[in-house]
Amino acid sequence: MHATKPFAGIKNAELKTSRSWAIKEALRHFWAYSYTKCAEKYFNAWYFWATHSRLKPIIEAAKTLKRHLANLLTYIKHRITNATSEGINSKIQTIKLMACGYRNRKHYKVAIYFHCGGLDLYPRAATA
Repeated sequence: MHATKPFAGIKNAELKTSRSWAIKEALRHFWAYSYTKCAEKYFNAWYFWATHSRLKPIIEAAKTLKRHLANLLTYIKHRITNATSEGINSKIQTIKLMACGYRNRKHYKVAIYFHCGGLDLYPRAATA
């Protein structure tokens, strides 16, 4: 099941691109785990490989992930993200930039509700 078997030849090659690709692909299997202890064990093995790869961008990315390991393991346990709220916040920021300011707070709220409210504004066909 581990990703290291298909990449054994690539892993041992001297090419930086192939090594970085193999490390990236191996991390994909981390997200398939459903138990945090197993996921943490897999991550630690991957982290060792990544930090000893002598590839500076990979090492920096691995250290960033290590700093957020508790949050990553929380995702493994609960399978919940804040992607929806981040998307809505991004949409609100776009609305704010498009208008270059609103006359008052009420108009700003109306624009947010209009764009983020999920309203069906298409006219319906007349039924006879």
